[in-house]
Amino acid sequence: MKIKIDSRKIEKGDTFVALKGAVHDGHEYIKDAIEKGATTIIAEKGSYSVETILVEDTRDYLTKYLKENIYPLVADIKLIGVTGTNGKTTTCFLLYEALQALHKKSAYIGTIGFYMDSKVRDLNNTTPDLLDVYEMLLECKEQKIEYVALEVSSHALSYGRVEGLLFDYAVFTNLTRDHLDFHKTMENYALAKQKLFEQLKKGGKAIVNSDDPYYLYYVLEANKTLFYGFQNGDYTVTDYKINSDKNTFTIEYMGQKKEYESSLIGKYNIYNMLACIAVLNEIGFKETRQIVKNVQPPIGRMDKIRYNENTIIIDYAHTPDAVENMIVSAKEICEGKIYVIIGCGGNRDKTKRPHMARIATDLGDYAIFTSDNPRWEDPTSILEDMVKGLSNTNYEVIVNRKDAIQKGVQLLEKNDILLLLGKGHETYQIICGEKSYFDDKQVVLEFM
Repeated sequence: MKIKIDSRKIEKGDTFVALKGAVHDGHEYIKDAIEKGATTIIAEKGSYSVETILVEDTRDYLTKYLKENIYPLVADIKLIGVTGTNGKTTTCFLLYEALQALHKKSAYIGTIGFYMDSKVRDLNNTTPDLLDVYEMLLECKEQKIEYVALEVSSHALSYGRVEGLLFDYAVFTNLTRDHLDFHKTMENYALAKQKLFEQLKKGGKAIVNSDDPYYLYYVLEANKTLFYGFQNGDYTVTDYKINSDKNTFTIEYMGQKKEYESSLIGKYNIYNMLACIAVLNEIGFKETRQIVKNVQPPIGRMDKIRYNENTIIIDYAHTPDAVENMIVSAKEICEGKIYVIIGCGGNRDKTKRPHMARIATDLGDYAIFTSDNPRWEDPTSILEDMVKGLSNTNYEVIVNRKDAIQKGVQLLEKNDILLLLGKGHETYQIICGEKSYFDDKQVVLEFM
């Protein structure tokens, strides 16, 4: 039978499973599914005009059904799961690019979409729902894909979006303040991500950033765990240098040292690349220096535009740690001033807002606070939360994002850097629940 969880996608003869999600309850769409041609309904309650199977938990039913009937068809695809607050997208995409360059058919599933040989389509979530993941894995199987690099968010793990899948490699990048509106505490946040490491195949490997204070959450007795970082580990950076156009760094592994060069700048990108190198090495690719030199960052990550004698950098950084990493990286290569344009998303963790503003003004020369994706919140109230209690005065507030970007570009003089943060690859703004087209990069280019 053909199972669907979205009533809009129902075709005649399909089975509709009514899932309870964070926002919507599938039971409310059963009538729509039947009208579109569903001949079987899997639900937790109710009686309907077509064959109805009542179960205690529809998500549990779906997970078991997919595990028993679909997973055997894709079980030989090698799954690489990457979790962490920051670095998931870059690390995953680097792995996808590197494996392709090493002539291994690979795919990427995550924030910036679904890729095989090229981009297949955009996705609604960093980690899509379980059925969608399975459908993509089946597409990968048809294309003879060997490896899939999958971003695994804490929300996905909490909602069972990868439940039942087994991973060959699980990577932990870092854990910093984010999503506390959902998880409430950092411990709950850490434990949510721990679930990925409980889903390693027998013989699978955990690749863990041992420099992160939360790393022990991801060291499970049942797993073979390898560590990476600057302090110590199986893969250790012993020396590094950051220039305006590249990183150079030396990695020690099993007593041997190798020097690498990468076009991704900033210390945080050395962490991302180090995780990638560790996975590739464990797969069996022992010489990857030329590959590392050639791979490029994903769209919306450290996207650089030259403007006269200045540099404009567009990046998705939207957590306190990510914003700090961006500014610190810029300071290492900047000869002039650093300007920061940043906002905070609406209907998300409010506690991080003042932290973001403080970091931007403490580390940057000047900041412009503006609207991000306010969603259902008043953009002005979000910005008030950001500047509340802020003692620094090196900032201004411009609610309209386009106006803020134009002002930021106008401030540039010579050898300055403008960091345009928060949205990166996104080509929309969500205001009052309505999504409208908006592309930071396009605004910059048009103004230039």
